[in-house]
Amino acid sequence: MGNRVAVVGAGYAGMAAAVTLAGRGIPVTVFESGPVPGGRARRVVSQGNELDNGQHILIGAYTELFRLMRTVGVAQDALLRLPFEIRYAGEFRLRSLWLPPPLGLLAGLLCARGVPFSERWGAAKFMSAMKRKRFRLSHDVSVKELLDTHAQNGRIGHFLWRPLCVSALNTPPELASANIFLAALRDTLDGESDASDLLLPRVDLSKLFPEPAAEFVARNGGELRLRSPVENLQEIRNQFNQVIVAVGPHQLKALLPDVPVDYSFQPIYTCYLQYPEQVKLPFPMLGLAGGLVQWVFDRGALLGETGRLACVISAQGDHQQLDQDELAQRCHHELKKENLAGEDPLWMRVIAEKRATVTCRVNLTRPDIEAGGIILAGDYTDPEYPPTLEAAVRSGIRAAARIPAS
Repeated sequence: MGNRVAVVGAGYAGMAAAVTLAGRGIPVTVFESGPVPGGRARRVVSQGNELDNGQHILIGAYTELFRLMRTVGVAQDALLRLPFEIRYAGEFRLRSLWLPPPLGLLAGLLCARGVPFSERWGAAKFMSAMKRKRFRLSHDVSVKELLDTHAQNGRIGHFLWRPLCVSALNTPPELASANIFLAALRDTLDGESDASDLLLPRVDLSKLFPEPAAEFVARNGGELRLRSPVENLQEIRNQFNQVIVAVGPHQLKALLPDVPVDYSFQPIYTCYLQYPEQVKLPFPMLGLAGGLVQWVFDRGALLGETGRLACVISAQGDHQQLDQDELAQRCHHELKKENLAGEDPLWMRVIAEKRATVTCRVNLTRPDIEAGGIILAGDYTDPEYPPTLEAAVRSGIRAAARIPAS
């Protein structure tokens, strides 16, 4: 019957594996329990409105994701590319300058607004010190301890390092692994000239890659079966030569009870607020530093959803004690306080991914990619990266590489 492969889970990891296999001429069948592909980065419908279950920021260093997007035919304008810039609704602003790397970032740090020059200079020295260490500590510590050691907990820590940690690792700095954080800094702020570019999706997260990937798989002799949950993995193994399991880590125990899983999880809350169409931000993505909201995105500038703002709250915190109406009201009041919105929104929706990622804790262990004849894929399997879309895609490519040609 040839080399038939099953992929369980149609998130970014599963679809990356499926595309890689299909590109090699290997028939692949993808099983997905939900109605759309994308996993923890997908389109959802809430009270008649199509939304994303979270607002993702992509960066120029996501080379494997972008390569597969080109492979499956995603249009270049599906992403808005911006030079690296962190702009807050208040006074802080940092933008990389047009100089060869790493001079562009270092010059941008020295010219940043809203922090004393001594802290800007200290941040440049911190990056130079990490570069000398090749962005790797011999003994892992928390990001908080790393920042404390290098005197990076002033305003520069408040506006730059701590938000970057929470955004990249979805883990509070007090818990987060410094080595995972440094790996992210290495490939972005110290990477090639465009590695730190911000790329903001201009289509929903299912259209960004998983749905075009499914079409590519179908054109190459495979298929995606939606609303097809896998409850008995042995039945799948009896039908296929090889099986890749690409589900979330919290779903592993049900499918592979013998695989040791010792993770805690971190949430991501996204609050959508629909205002009159004249409401828009001065920049597609702004930081907020005085309350619960960490970032706010202008969905009108990105997806043509005029007047719609998306507030993002990553990692654990006091906001988890609020109900959804209270949380939405808090988001609105914080936007109003920063003069980003005036009158009450027409409607508000909160989407809570309570197990959005694993906690990127100090000395985090990763599972073996092969367990009991099954190949694992997922952002949590990457040997060094935080749980990003790029980590998910790389894991799918690695899993597919374990499948022989025949």
